[in-house]
Amino acid sequence: MAESRAQFVTRLGVIATTVGSAVGLGNIWRFPYEAGVHGGGAFLLFYILFIFLIGVPVICAEFIMGRSARSNIFGAFRKLHSTRQWAWIGYMGILSSILILSFYSVVAGWTVEYFVQSVTGAIDTIAEGERHSSFDTFSTGLKPVMWTLIFLLANAVILLRGVQSGIERVSNILMPVLFLILIVFCINSLLMPGVGEGMRFLFNPDFSKVDSSVLIGALGQAFFSLSLGLGTMMTYASYFSDRTPLVKSASIIAVLDTVVAVLAGIIIFPAVFTYGSEPAAGPKLVFEVLPAIFHQMPGGVFWSALFFFLLMVASLTSTISMSEICIAFFTEQFGISRRKATLLNAGIAMALGTLCALSFGPLSNVSIFGQSFFGLFDYVTSNIFLPLGGMLISIFVGWFLDRRVLSEQLRGTGSIKGWIYRVIVICLRYVAPTGIALVFLSGLNII
Repeated sequence: MAESRAQFVTRLGVIATTVGSAVGLGNIWRFPYEAGVHGGGAFLLFYILFIFLIGVPVICAEFIMGRSARSNIFGAFRKLHSTRQWAWIGYMGILSSILILSFYSVVAGWTVEYFVQSVTGAIDTIAEGERHSSFDTFSTGLKPVMWTLIFLLANAVILLRGVQSGIERVSNILMPVLFLILIVFCINSLLMPGVGEGMRFLFNPDFSKVDSSVLIGALGQAFFSLSLGLGTMMTYASYFSDRTPLVKSASIIAVLDTVVAVLAGIIIFPAVFTYGSEPAAGPKLVFEVLPAIFHQMPGGVFWSALFFFLLMVASLTSTISMSEICIAFFTEQFGISRRKATLLNAGIAMALGTLCALSFGPLSNVSIFGQSFFGLFDYVTSNIFLPLGGMLISIFVGWFLDRRVLSEQLRGTGSIKGWIYRVIVICLRYVAPTGIALVFLSGLNII
């Protein structure tokens, strides 16, 4: 199977696809409101620390497993260890990917709606005091179902073209576009009157505000922004060539992922302070606060359309990677064609995505363990499956994987310095499992 397995053609393709997998709504939507809620600068400092202490080693762990096994997440555990129970981590990653894809596509559908409203100018006609009710009216109706299905269909069309012609080619186009839009927005934000106050909020740490919630929040954001524990990086690494430097690639991904999050903060906080909004507005920052800000800006319709197009691009690159986890599993473990696997994945995601989209409206009274479909899928994956999966992957590579495989994959065709190798192993054995365990226990409200 390894001989006939598809591979990324170029180094740009490797970086674009893996960065595209990491960069998504978690960076542009979640990071600003998390930073806003947790006081700005101090949160950013700890976030960056955790990205490199935990994020890079765990990315390396997934890369090592994916490239050495040349298989999907389930197959990788089966190939790399004789104890078959490890493969259950693969099942957890596959289930996580389809659940996240389902509710993530609903939020992506919201961005499509706001993009359309921006292009048509409809968003500019909403009165200031009606933006919350306007979003509620939209989200509780049937329109989100339509946008969710359309978004998943676009996702499937790209994936049907395969690894090289679909995923790699689209990522090579979309990621430069995403960074270009981010830079344009940053230039605009840096010219706003509130830039000084916004930059101080984001970059000037106030350690008096640091408590356990800030540390746990920063750790969680670092972990989830990179989609660790899901198996995405493992699946993509199975398409890497033997010449791809794993440590360097993991570091580049972490740096670029962090850059996108910081740029999102630079875009949003000067605007927030310029127009007198609240930085700690929470999740509604993007869909309620920002449209109000755009309404007050010169050329607001243009900036609104550009911003929601940015969110659409970020959403698409992430959902492509989530889908590939299941597609690789279906094709390799069940021997079905890529076309059938893609359609099966899309069908399951559409069915579950519809339930998630309707959970704000017609199915709002349906409760499972006290949660809506959307809330349940989000809670189970974010608070249980992903941190547990990331912790177990770290432990597996750090303690149970053959040392020769670990050394060969990390060093590759070139060599990394011995101290780098030792640091990565120590992080995988001790630092990452401990840090991820804290996120896990926090998510379960144990600490």
